[in-house]
Amino acid sequence: MGGYTINRQLPVKKDHDDNVNEAIKAKEVLVISETGEQLGVIPTEKAIQMAYDRELDLVLVAAKAVPPVGKFMNYSKYRFELQKKTKENKKNQKIVQLKEIRLSATIDKHDFDTKLKHAIKFLTSGDKVKVSIRISGRMITHTDIIRKVMINFREELMEHAKIESDIKQEARTIIMVLGPKKE
Repeated sequence: MGGYTINRQLPVKKDHDDNVNEAIKAKEVLVISETGEQLGVIPTEKAIQMAYDRELDLVLVAAKAVPPVGKFMNYSKYRFELQKKTKENKKNQKIVQLKEIRLSATIDKHDFDTKLKHAIKFLTSGDKVKVSIRISGRMITHTDIIRKVMINFREELMEHAKIESDIKQEARTIIMVLGPKKE
């Protein structure tokens, strides 16, 4: 085999530390104090020294501005608060799923009630419900029967659901989408 290797570099995960203190590449920055007061355009080295004198960091808050804008702040505390806020937002987030319930044109009353209970359970837990009926064979000529089943199902669910997408036919399937009612 050949004695050569292919030198591939893995993508490096870029951290935000390139906008703090000595990592700032700009020659001068518009400095904002920790209280929000504008201190003017100052050479970067002097601004970093001023930040160290105050026991703070110089952080670029607008790196693309001309000149870049830097602010005095406790960077580690700032990152901690940002991570805490992100974690809190993620915890409060509700992921809505689309659950599908399949009916048939010739559904029995007991099966209908069972499917109805499942739909109510999905809606009360905050998920959307897609109700579908697959048209097979000669049922294509009797779509009125299928629509009656869908309308009956929708009417039974109206105290728990709101209509997201009304009854419509897509190829050989009739569907509707119901969402949970906001309390």
